[in-house]
Amino acid sequence: MLELVVLSPAFGMRNVSPYCVKAEMLLKSLDLPFKLTEEADPRKAPKGKMPYLIADGEKIADSELITEYLNKLTDGQVYKNLTPNQSAQGLAISRLCEDHLYWLMVASRWLDDAWWPNVVEGFFHIAPKLLRGLIANGARKQVRQTLALHGLGKHNLDEQKGFAQRDLQALEDLVPSSGFLFGDTPTIYDFTVAGLMTGIYDNQPATWLTTLAQPYQRLHNYTERVQEKTGVYGRII
Repeated sequence: MLELVVLSPAFGMRNVSPYCVKAEMLLKSLDLPFKLTEEADPRKAPKGKMPYLIADGEKIADSELITEYLNKLTDGQVYKNLTPNQSAQGLAISRLCEDHLYWLMVASRWLDDAWWPNVVEGFFHIAPKLLRGLIANGARKQVRQTLALHGLGKHNLDEQKGFAQRDLQALEDLVPSSGFLFGDTPTIYDFTVAGLMTGIYDNQPATWLTTLAQPYQRLHNYTERVQEKTGVYGRII
């Protein structure tokens, strides 16, 4: 049986990682039997991040590589109903979500001094209490450096909010008022968008990005629709 290893619950979320939610939605949509395992320490993952899939003793890390593995396993079922043009659009949408808006979500959690205690409690509660602050601050420094290398970390908060608003508006204008991105059945690209957005909408307590996303109601409704259709929710229900 396949085993999907994901992060442990935090911030009112059953899983705080959009990549974990996406992978779980995909497995459910393909009707593949699998076991879901939680791991609080991503350092134990093959590439130091979640999720990873265990299949026939092999560990496949990264949600995109998991997607490609499952597509081969199911003889192309992941992309079977998509035209080349739809796949191209879906990939572009995925890059907007996972390579840009995702990092603004990270910034809203890790770089906001007022919200930082939630990260310490949510991610580092497994560390010894006397060392927790030291370990958390070391990880925060690494995240800050990563965001700076990405480019988004070089901008002030107002500028980051501007980037986020443009991303959110693009998604709001893109998603349909009913159905899914490419028809009546959700695809891997719907799982990508909804997996990210549930981490933004359902994050507790709200980050500045959560608050910023609330007015985008069509996007919110779409996110709920994808979760309801797959039976996989980011939040604890």
